[in-house]
Amino acid sequence: MPITKPVFIGRKEELSELHRQTRKSIASLIIIKGRRRIGKSRLVEEFAKDYLFYEFSGLVPTEKTAKQTQINEFATQFGLVFNIPSPTVDDWNNLFLLLAQHTKKGRVVILLDEISWMGSEDPDFLGKLKNAWDLHFKRNPKLLLIICGSSSAWIDKNILSNTAFMGRISYSITLEELPLSDCHAFWVGTKNQFSSYDKFKILSITGGIPRYLEEIQPQYSAEENIRYLCFKRGGLLTQEFRDIFSDLFGKRSEKYKQIIRLLVQGSLEYSEICEKLAVGKSGLISEYLNDLVMSGFISRDNTWNPKTGITAPLLFKYRLRDNYLRFYLKYIENKLPEIDRNVFQLKSLGSLPGWATIMGLQFENLVLNNRQFIHQCLKLSAGDIVVENPYFQHPKSRQPGCQIDYMIQTRTNVLYVCEIKFSRNELKKDIIKEVKNKMSLLSIPRGMSFCPVLIHVNGVSDGVIDEDYFTEIIDFGNILK
Repeated sequence: MPITKPVFIGRKEELSELHRQTRKSIASLIIIKGRRRIGKSRLVEEFAKDYLFYEFSGLVPTEKTAKQTQINEFATQFGLVFNIPSPTVDDWNNLFLLLAQHTKKGRVVILLDEISWMGSEDPDFLGKLKNAWDLHFKRNPKLLLIICGSSSAWIDKNILSNTAFMGRISYSITLEELPLSDCHAFWVGTKNQFSSYDKFKILSITGGIPRYLEEIQPQYSAEENIRYLCFKRGGLLTQEFRDIFSDLFGKRSEKYKQIIRLLVQGSLEYSEICEKLAVGKSGLISEYLNDLVMSGFISRDNTWNPKTGITAPLLFKYRLRDNYLRFYLKYIENKLPEIDRNVFQLKSLGSLPGWATIMGLQFENLVLNNRQFIHQCLKLSAGDIVVENPYFQHPKSRQPGCQIDYMIQTRTNVLYVCEIKFSRNELKKDIIKEVKNKMSLLSIPRGMSFCPVLIHVNGVSDGVIDEDYFTEIIDFGNILK
């Protein structure tokens, strides 16, 4: 029987751009990067389903992996793809030449997946690939050569910022999490009608990662799905954390894990991270942080001066934006011995220590990763917005410290001060007092208006509505409808 792949969901803009590349009269070299499980190769497969498509992937490096190992693996795949005996070669130049000869005519899509693994043991690998593109591949004007990789930092440093590839790359895509409006499709057509609250419980762990969402079985409850994925021996998400870091960062993975662990409880400034690591400020720590940002695991959120609307380049906090990583480190990692023995029993998510606080951070991530929905609700276009981000101000002699979940400054001198609140019950009137206290600490320039906005998922009481304090009350659950 033919293998049936999961229905492809979302990525309309990315697919449209890839198809646009086929309307050119010259060959295209395309880069696609993004975190593990984000759907890079699946996107290419969906795009190339109507074309002649050849896919090759690098081998996960180990301590014993040698240059010839990667070459032999590619040669084996080459033989299988073209249904010929695997070529015996000892250099990438010969392999690239053979591939170019087999793809020199007609509409052809070639995918070189996990490129950082493929060239991991040959310092001249990228130079040979560049020469093969210049001398052979691009001679077929209908060819698309797509380079993919989970190590976004490696791709950025070695390809996108490499002068050897300057002027050769037709298009570059950084694949982000699926927007929640697309995630809703994973529940469509099921008899079990999940509430928005239950969907958000699952999304608080999976985020918009397609591979994780494919594992959801809607005939079971949200908590049963989470038990199976996260707290059962062999579950997809029990070992995923280890695989992510060993595959991407190799021998240096422990350093990256240390930084991620620091951000589980909330955002930190660069100086705070160095202090908690007990190290001095150095280029190496900055490099680790930048690698994690480029890999999509953390975000660097700059604050700004509302008086000028200009971001402060040296005032920023690092935020753990990947929901799975936080959930794993907070709740799965320390339970692995019990999970491996199949003796861990999860009573309920609510019984997990600090669940309400962690869920609040996870929900904030979902909102910030889908802020376009907030723009729509506030009827703001991209041109209306001067700057937006989680906001903080440092305490000074005449100014208290302050932190806002999410703030938008517009060209019409309006500040939308957004309070993001996740609750299993509807929000009561005390939320108004909480927001007013924050607003009293916020330094708002003269002549600037402010509009308090409440973003929730499980309803608000009549008392909140009757007070008429909030300019807008946004039910974020509507994004999933």
